[in-house]
Amino acid sequence: MSRKKGQTYSAEQKTKIVLEMLKEEMTTSQIATKYKITSQSLGKWKQQFLENASLAFDVGGATKAYRDEIEELKTENDGLAKALGKATIKAEWAAGKLKSLDFNNKKSLIESKHNKISVSEQCKSLGISRSSYYYQSVPMSKDNIKLLHKIDEIATDNSEYGYRFIYEQLKENGYIIGRNRVLKYMGLLGIQAIYPTKKKLTSIKNKEHKIYEYLLKKYWTRVGNKKTVYVPTPNEVWSGDITYIRINGGFMYLAAVIDWHSKAILSYKISNSMDSTLATNVLEEALVKYPKPKIFNSDQGSHITPIIKSFQKF
Repeated sequence: MSRKKGQTYSAEQKTKIVLEMLKEEMTTSQIATKYKITSQSLGKWKQQFLENASLAFDVGGATKAYRDEIEELKTENDGLAKALGKATIKAEWAAGKLKSLDFNNKKSLIESKHNKISVSEQCKSLGISRSSYYYQSVPMSKDNIKLLHKIDEIATDNSEYGYRFIYEQLKENGYIIGRNRVLKYMGLLGIQAIYPTKKKLTSIKNKEHKIYEYLLKKYWTRVGNKKTVYVPTPNEVWSGDITYIRINGGFMYLAAVIDWHSKAILSYKISNSMDSTLATNVLEEALVKYPKPKIFNSDQGSHITPIIKSFQKF
């Protein structure tokens, strides 16, 4: 007769049954029937009992062996914990670096044929959407580029014009275009009408970035009736900014670093996208070539303020 389904025996019960077997007062078959256990299970319990019987006469040795094993596992666990902690720090450091990359650089890191990590998982890790990875931009037509150039010309000649006035001027010049499209193209070019409370798109501040004190007050001086800034020596004050340049194929962005004393351009870079790496790369190039200045002045726009970290590490 077999034991009931799900029935278990404690170590103490097993020991009692095995000792009864060793007395040989009953056959194995009889004991199996008595306790509703299979003869095969009884044989395994007996074998296990006899193999470990010596431990009863060497409790200290057995305890030491277990203690040594526990210490060994603890040492191994400590090593794994340190390795895991180091790996976590590296992962957090890498994640921080990835966050500072622009979209194009993040996109270039994705391996479409990776055999273990899908494109979707890679996009999620890099913080970009899968649809943006697969998106292919459509080149702007010559007519639209011509229209962009015309909007830029009107805005340059009439800096106080908003999109409504530019729209009216385009209509007078024979262009067929809607107001919303004019507004969209002005946003693309970073053009806004000049008002006392308005700022250029390239100079809009990021609320998350620290606002630094204006340090050039001590360099103010008067020339006649005008207040100006005078810097007595080279590499004392630098400034940086981003602007856009009109070209035949559309527009490019120019970032530059200038020395206030000599008015020399220390470094510059042209890019088809305006992001923080454009400004940081230009500053780091200048810092490699020239001594670090006392002051770096900027309008503290959202694409300029991240370069403070680059400035501080030199």
